[in-house]
Amino acid sequence: MDASSKFPAAVSATMANPLGAFLAKASIEVTGKQIEKFPLLSDNLAPGTKVFIALIEVQDLEAQIAAAIDLRARGFEPIPHVPARFVSDEEDLKRRIGAFTEKAKVNTILALGGGAPQPVGKYDAAIQLMETGVFQKAGITRVGIAGHPEGNPDISKARGEAALLQALKDKSAWLAANKVEGFLATQFLFEAGPLALWASQLREAGINLPISVGVPGPATIKTLVKYAAMCGVGNSARFIRKQALNITKLLTVSEPTEFVDQLATLHFDRPELNIASPHLYPFGGFDKLLGWYKAQLQAG
Repeated sequence: MDASSKFPAAVSATMANPLGAFLAKASIEVTGKQIEKFPLLSDNLAPGTKVFIALIEVQDLEAQIAAAIDLRARGFEPIPHVPARFVSDEEDLKRRIGAFTEKAKVNTILALGGGAPQPVGKYDAAIQLMETGVFQKAGITRVGIAGHPEGNPDISKARGEAALLQALKDKSAWLAANKVEGFLATQFLFEAGPLALWASQLREAGINLPISVGVPGPATIKTLVKYAAMCGVGNSARFIRKQALNITKLLTVSEPTEFVDQLATLHFDRPELNIASPHLYPFGGFDKLLGWYKAQLQAG
């Protein structure tokens, strides 16, 4: 047996446009306040595309529900964020999940702890929402949980690094025990190395959920530095921070093409990591993001 038969060519190397093929699986993030931008999504994204609806402020819940209804009407798959720290009690949870499922035919949600310093009610962790049983009773069949390939400073400072992995183990076990389909949605990052290492560690720990990877869309260096600081993004942001030291580059637009190409390679050539799809953040605006997105699909 020669070397070539022992080590077949990488799948990605045989494809005309692996980046485009991977990017075609992408989801995108919006907020309820961006509803006026939804026609742009209709013009540029395929029907059935997953659109995550973030909830940044407690008072924006009705806008989030309205966004889910609008997105469903446009043929998209709305996936609302449900931050535990924004839920006052079980009745509140029932009302909002009921509104999503009844008015927007939502069947997938992303359960989060939420970034608020103090919870508005009795919950402060996603697992607490999951354990109420409200999701299944309302018809939710798929639950996403947050992943932090480069750590989460808020949790690490309070409870230590091991708490992040244990939380994922607990939520993964809940999904399996309740026969609910699950996935991991990560914070955004800028390079694939830390992601691959983290995914390997998860697999060793028995967590085998598919991973949707946060990708910052085209934006100026200044904008990316701002979001990286706000979200506690780790070492993969070092390139962006280095660029920001040069004041003449602050308004230079950085595109995630190389990063997504790295992710595509992991997706096609290392299936054991289960890097399932990219999740796009429109930090530089929807026009820049969707223009770049369409160009990559057509390349190759």
